[in-house]
Amino acid sequence: MVNSTEPTLQKRSDNLQSVISGWNALAVNGLVPMFYPDKQLFCYTLKRTPSGMVREGVSPRYTAITLMGLHRLEQSGGTSPVDIQRTFDVLLANTDWINNIGDLGLLHWLCALVAPDRLKEFNRRLDVKNALTRFPDASLRHTMYLSWYLTGLAHQALARPEMVESTRDLAAETCRIIQRNQGKQGFFAHAASKGVRGMIRGDMGSFADQVYPIYAFSKFAQAYEDDKAAKKALDCGLSICEAQGSLGQWWWHYNSANGTVAETYPVFSVHQHAMGPMALFALGETIQSDFSPWIFKGLQWIDENELGIDMRDDSVNVAWRCIGRNQINRVWKLGVNLLTSREDQEQRNNLRPLFECRPYELGWLLYAFANWNRA
Repeated sequence: MVNSTEPTLQKRSDNLQSVISGWNALAVNGLVPMFYPDKQLFCYTLKRTPSGMVREGVSPRYTAITLMGLHRLEQSGGTSPVDIQRTFDVLLANTDWINNIGDLGLLHWLCALVAPDRLKEFNRRLDVKNALTRFPDASLRHTMYLSWYLTGLAHQALARPEMVESTRDLAAETCRIIQRNQGKQGFFAHAASKGVRGMIRGDMGSFADQVYPIYAFSKFAQAYEDDKAAKKALDCGLSICEAQGSLGQWWWHYNSANGTVAETYPVFSVHQHAMGPMALFALGETIQSDFSPWIFKGLQWIDENELGIDMRDDSVNVAWRCIGRNQINRVWKLGVNLLTSREDQEQRNNLRPLFECRPYELGWLLYAFANWNRA
């Protein structure tokens, strides 16, 4: 008997493949005007102005992230518009820009992907093994930065299996530090509640503070065969999926103490088309589960959102940065949520798009989807 659903499923799969291919093409084309050939670095942001698109600043951090996406593009058979090895050498030539454990972790992660034969030199030169004591981010328990650091260690172990044992204890200690920020419902706080900044932010964690530990714990579990880390990643992954908005929104801030959404807006395009998918794909690969319904619901928000506008602009090859409120309304809304525990996720007053795009957003998009296929 012929399964009548097979043609329909095949058509949906073909359509999805076409959508993803279009996104990858947009990212590759969009990164070209963000690159400074003379500096061999990417800009900080590209903004829409009355006179056209204008790039501002230079960002080694965003360059490192973008190179990861372009490397994955090349792995999948595509062609990078940038000489990855040349730009990687520029990042290594002067590492004064590394002033926190997170940026060290990003560069380590990148090195493990594009130059695994240079990892021993990298570890020695940048003193990776003592980073937890050299940088204050560790004592502050900065979730995102420590997750980048843990990911660098994990990718090193995956790229160079003979180096696993030399980093196992360090990676496990980093994992334990990050876990201290995780609440019972799975959400992560931004950092330890120390000092004035910690008291103000308290148990709040941004979406970045959720996706990067999901990814880091997933890779740690793969590299060091640690099922407990995979379980911690799953706890957070299930929580963000449960909290996902009706239009697929990945919300902005989460309360790790009570497991609720603390602040809904802005909703960032990079969370929808890149960071959410990147984390959930990695988690799914680690535990052999499928998170595609939440991944593609999130992606659908780009053109089916609260404002009914398409956040993707093919004319300039960008996805506009976010939909949010003005700063005064944001502060008032966060204060109300903190005091009343309200979760007014459907309030859409005073929302507006922000017409800029940053290179890391397209870099993470490629990292998530460049080698995606229908399987």
